[in-house]
Amino acid sequence: MTQNSDLRNGVIFPLGDKNDTYQKFFIGQSYLKSLVNDPQVNVSVGVVTFEPGCRNNWHIHHAGFQILLVTGGEGWYQEIGQKPRLLKKGDIVVTHDGVKHWHGATQDSWFAHIAITAGKPEWLEPVSDADYANLEEK
Repeated sequence: MTQNSDLRNGVIFPLGDKNDTYQKFFIGQSYLKSLVNDPQVNVSVGVVTFEPGCRNNWHIHHAGFQILLVTGGEGWYQEIGQKPRLLKKGDIVVTHDGVKHWHGATQDSWFAHIAITAGKPEWLEPVSDADYANLEEK
């Protein structure tokens, strides 16, 4: 059973467009609604919505950071060498410069967060299906 399917309609902001620009760095479908994309501001702000089972690849933010404000659903966040963290509405994640990490929805729930990002991302390898499936068992 799919949980939190109402996120398809957006939470605070409308659901964004299919995240085609970054699709090659995701497993599954995500949506992106840009909120702040001003060349005179050194951060971007956007709502990322993940369909159940969708997650991004491992990645690092160089010369910057990322703050995630969870607005709905359930998802995962993991930093390299750390245990995965189950995220729910109201959770906040701060990823510091140079920290390898990934995030995405649980297998059975939509997931949405506002991402406040500075710096340049370096996209790395995908989270394997086997590693992802084992998260749900914990």
